Amino acid sequence: MFIRKKQSETSPTTSDQEAGFKNETNNYYDPNLSRENPEYDELHVVCPSHTTEKKLMSKIDLRVIPFLCILYLLAFLDRVNIANARSFGLVADLSLKNVEYNTALTIFFVPYIVFEIPSNVLLKKFSPRVWLSGCMFMFGVVSVCQGLVQNYSGLLATRFFLGLFEAGMFPGCFYLIGMWYKRSESQRRYSFFFSSTTLAGAFGGLLASVIGKMDGMRGYHGWRWIFILEGVLTSLVALLFYFFIPSFPEDANWLTQEERSYVKARLQADQGRSAAERKITLRDVGRVFKDYKVILGGFMYFGMIVPAYGYAFFAPAIVSTFGWSPVETQLHSVPPWACAFGFAMIIAFCSDFTRHRFVFTLIPIAVAIAGFAILLSVHDNHNIQYAGLFLVAMGAYSAMPVIVCWFNMNLGGHHRRSVGTAWQVGFGNIGGIIATYAFIQTDSPSCAVYGWAVWSQNRKRDMSPVDVGLTEYEKTELGDMSPDYRYLL
Repeated sequence: MFIRKKQSETSPTTSDQEAGFKNETNNYYDPNLSRENPEYDELHVVCPSHTTEKKLMSKIDLRVIPFLCILYLLAFLDRVNIANARSFGLVADLSLKNVEYNTALTIFFVPYIVFEIPSNVLLKKFSPRVWLSGCMFMFGVVSVCQGLVQNYSGLLATRFFLGLFEAGMFPGCFYLIGMWYKRSESQRRYSFFFSSTTLAGAFGGLLASVIGKMDGMRGYHGWRWIFILEGVLTSLVALLFYFFIPSFPEDANWLTQEERSYVKARLQADQGRSAAERKITLRDVGRVFKDYKVILGGFMYFGMIVPAYGYAFFAPAIVSTFGWSPVETQLHSVPPWACAFGFAMIIAFCSDFTRHRFVFTLIPIAVAIAGFAILLSVHDNHNIQYAGLFLVAMGAYSAMPVIVCWFNMNLGGHHRRSVGTAWQVGFGNIGGIIATYAFIQTDSPSCAVYGWAVWSQNRKRDMSPVDVGLTEYEKTELGDMSPDYRYLL
């Protein structure tokens, strides 16, 4: 938890004043000074007089989470629907040989990995509304083009540009969500957002089973209609979302000035100042990578990407070996995704309730390993193999949002969070390249090392003097590296 030592009262200065936050330089703020019984939240920040913390956060939830969930659902759907298309004849129609299908999956990750950090920098420069809706429109167009390709080269080209325009979706949305919520309330929001992937998997299977019946319409095979119709849907939604995607708290015109000040103050009390007003520089990027915990964050995500993408890309192919028709295969791919969503939300609520992350990364990882053990050892019982797929999906897609939320919310300030989040997702997605060539079990000690690192840093800071002569500006620039900051374990 972020802790500030109370010091003797001083008059507020222009540089240090933060409206709404009771601290050593600003302990007088009240949105309504005539209010007899002002309401304080758990961080002792005064709530605006016309609302309560619960009501305001519900208002924010309804404006922030649903739109980002739909955005990422469509992004993930356009990314993995190639697995559904494969069941309807894509490989045969394009005469793909040997590992050409796998290579088409792989090339998506090249621009996706490279452009993660630049995309988050541009997100802050242009605003989420412009950047996210623009990228969304473009990868919808590319998805339509993917349904019109005539050969292997065309498939490679469209997959490359799909990766380019989708690069900023996941880290950008995680970065944006992290700038709205306290650490103790963030996991269930992150997991609900991340569960867009499980909903996309379930929705994609159902949609593909219906679209696949259009096989032969207007001379197009079913797999082409999957890409075309889902791409058109994405582009139309992107045009609408230009007006609805939320911005950062500082620029949210759908909140009153008092509400914006309160949201900013409660986040400062929890995580420190954000330095949202300053542009991100190359020096900021370089400073982030001096912290070894940031490097560990990438390896944590890498460890889960391999099984997660392995499942997303190859589950329909595995299910098809059970003897079902292409349509039945799509329908049977839905239940594991649905169970993954439910399990992820249970893990998220438990994690927020206990205000702890580490153990809730280990539990779902153990579930995923159990699923892989079944798939590796059982080859003659389709029911047991199918149960193994449930465990893999439930474990992988429950652990990933906890890992990303844990790391992201331990980064203080716009600059460290923007760069750090993009790094974690970008580096972690190198695992996607591995997943395109092998559906294998993966295990990594990175979560344990990161857990030890944040515990060690907190202990070291507890034993060190807090008042080391740093100004508020210097603490803001340090972000979570400030001696006042405490990480969430």
